[in-house]
Amino acid sequence: MDRLRIAGGRRLVGRVSISGAKNAALPLMAASLLSEKPLVLEHVPDLADIRSMGRLVEHLGAECRRDGDRLSLHVADLTTDHAPYDLVRRMRASILVLGPLLARGRRARVALPGGCAIGPRPIDLHLKGLAALGAEIELDAGDVVAVAPAGGLSGARIVFPKISVGATENLLMAAVLAAGETVIANAAREPEVVDLARCL
Repeated sequence: MDRLRIAGGRRLVGRVSISGAKNAALPLMAASLLSEKPLVLEHVPDLADIRSMGRLVEHLGAECRRDGDRLSLHVADLTTDHAPYDLVRRMRASILVLGPLLARGRRARVALPGGCAIGPRPIDLHLKGLAALGAEIELDAGDVVAVAPAGGLSGARIVFPKISVGATENLLMAAVLAAGETVIANAAREPEVVDLARCL
């Protein structure tokens, strides 16, 4: 579609059902990896990215069940720490499993994500933030490999030079299981970030 043409001058009347927000659902699905307890999400849209994230978290150990717009996720145990390219290549948000895998399993190997229609976007703020929490990070054959210290991640003060929704979300999830307090300065404040913080 090249454009929308709207003929105005009429009063708008009626009701519209608003779909659940994909950008809120995706990080919440990744957050299910943090705990062995079930997570139930309501009003989850049935979209390609949601299904892709479902396949990814299932690969990592989640049981996913959809009942209408309700999505139930349960990760009793992580079955692997590897998010391979064939599962992450279609969706930018797949990088959001990095923080939870690292925090809970202390090791993560996540292929560099694709799936962004507006072009490549770097994940350097994600990686610098995780390093500040104590992770050792390297790139290996197109994968990000992150390893936490033996005692797990530790809280830190992280200052973003620019605001990043994805990095804020990833570090919120990683910090939940880190020892001590984490402060993220210049954090994103979009509604989906607030939803994630409330869930955590």
